[in-house]
Amino acid sequence: MTTSPTPIALTIAGSDSGGGAGIQADLKTFSALCVYGASVLTALTAQNTRGVTAVHDVPPAFVTAQIDAVFSDLAVGAVKIGMLSQPDVIRVVREGLDRWRVANVVLDPVMVATSGDLLLVPEAVETLRTLLVPRATVVTPNLHEAARLTDTPLADTRAAMIAQAEALMRIGAQAVLVKGGHGDGSESEDVLLTADGPLWLSARRHPTRNTHGTGCTLSSAIAAGLALGLDLPQAVRAAKAYLTAAIRSADRLVIGSGHGPVDHFHAWRPH
Repeated sequence: MTTSPTPIALTIAGSDSGGGAGIQADLKTFSALCVYGASVLTALTAQNTRGVTAVHDVPPAFVTAQIDAVFSDLAVGAVKIGMLSQPDVIRVVREGLDRWRVANVVLDPVMVATSGDLLLVPEAVETLRTLLVPRATVVTPNLHEAARLTDTPLADTRAAMIAQAEALMRIGAQAVLVKGGHGDGSESEDVLLTADGPLWLSARRHPTRNTHGTGCTLSSAIAAGLALGLDLPQAVRAAKAYLTAAIRSADRLVIGSGHGPVDHFHAWRPH
């Protein structure tokens, strides 16, 4: 009996000891979407729903060893990149992507945790911008990250969001998804900018404190879609729908006393 290859996605990101974000959220998302998940740890965080209390960076040489171990054996269909706190780690990740000729790269430029804690040292921002943005199939910044990456004010209009996406594409990104979840209004509006123009995706906001790991979850859901063979707009639409449902179901979880996680397994949970 012959079987089709198992879809595989890889997360290159930091660990969240509280389980709501980082590689823990990524692997939960991959599993919920029926994609096998592999992982490369770039940093360990001492973290819970209330905040980050410590960060321990993984040595760049060991990040390289993990990347080579995964790609030398597994047929990875897509890579999601999250927390890369140090310039040297960013460099070895770029080298690994080139060495293994990785095609589908989803870059989530994680800079600040939901709690407000800084996850990227300031000197790493330029390295991220010059080495990884040009290597990305799609970059998925929120409003604050898009402003930081483009050195422009926080976008408060559709035109400003598109202008920031265009600036990131000029750096070399193939596509950019600027996420409007931190904006105002009853709708959360994201814009996907590709060579074909802008695609707007909207979802009604759901009032909840359980928003820890939303960016990680969305970017890993996009990577899962690409690993499953969807094209980028299809993968982004499916990821937006998945995250929206996970947020709407999040209040069924009672975890911690701060910003709790979204419900990654909402589709599997008994109603």
